[in-house]
Amino acid sequence: MIQPSTLSPRPSALSPQPSAFSLQPEHLSFTGRTILITGGAGYLASGLVALLKDIDCRIIRLHRPGSCPPPVRGAARIREVAGDICDPAVWEHSLAGVDYLFHFAAQTSTYAANADPLADQTVNVLPMLHLLEACRRQGRGPVVCFASTVTVVGIPERLPVAESHPDHPLTIYDLHKLMAEQYLRWYAEQGIVQGVTLRLANVYGPGPRSSLADRGILNQMIRRALAGEALTVYGAGDQVRDYVYVEDTARAFLAAALHSEALNGKYFVIGTGFGHTIAEAMSLVAERAAARTGILVPVQHVAPPGGLSPIEQRHFVADSARFSGATGWQARYTLAQGIDLTLEAFL
Repeated sequence: MIQPSTLSPRPSALSPQPSAFSLQPEHLSFTGRTILITGGAGYLASGLVALLKDIDCRIIRLHRPGSCPPPVRGAARIREVAGDICDPAVWEHSLAGVDYLFHFAAQTSTYAANADPLADQTVNVLPMLHLLEACRRQGRGPVVCFASTVTVVGIPERLPVAESHPDHPLTIYDLHKLMAEQYLRWYAEQGIVQGVTLRLANVYGPGPRSSLADRGILNQMIRRALAGEALTVYGAGDQVRDYVYVEDTARAFLAAALHSEALNGKYFVIGTGFGHTIAEAMSLVAERAAARTGILVPVQHVAPPGGLSPIEQRHFVADSARFSGATGWQARYTLAQGIDLTLEAFL
């Protein structure tokens, strides 16, 4: 039996950091490089661009037609490309001269995936195959860093979860993420590309709003707290989550790209290594928001709606030691620090 209370760290467990999205010396390795980011108008892309914007590099943000990536000022030369990643021709035209490809574009709702598996496969699996086949035809592949999810393992048998944990996808979304991972691994093993997958825990922090009600929950609650609205928790809220700040996540992708030769064909679990129950996280949001607004909003426990996916009941804490040992990466922000920085950004 997992005891969630034993998995919560003291707020001082990680070193305090003065500001978010700070330029680091190792990021200068991207100087002069061409970087393609899919999902260019999305959340992870915004975090990555925030780290790269002051480097003299070329960034191509590939995004859905009709979407509008946030403007960015800095030394980086940014080009916007509107295109459908499900169209093989888009990849033929987008890969020329690209050194690093960060594949973030995805359909991210578990419920939408289960409701329409074929549509989810079209968005979450086939684009990976299209880009890899384009690399094979062109005879040149960039370093491909793919954003997957820790929920691929299903309900963890033990905590913390490392790469040795068996995979057992419970949802169509997780099954398709695993399929995309395996395509990337196979093409990497054939020498067509260098590829690394990062399985992400619960990412939060400044960035564009999610259009999906079941994504970005912590960010949603931070906005509600600033608006003076009550926060809601389903049931006791005793499920454990590993909340990782978006800048830490973006730094992990850059570290993966820079160490791609050693990491080629592998996947890694990315998180802080510290667990908080959902109820603890919401109480912390309320407390940190009150320090800024003077209003302590209530945290209300409500009955869960019908039809919740079994994956919602999981406990999860990441063991990122393997990735840290290979790259030197570590999460820098505690949950309290990340919430403070997010509150500051939203205000």
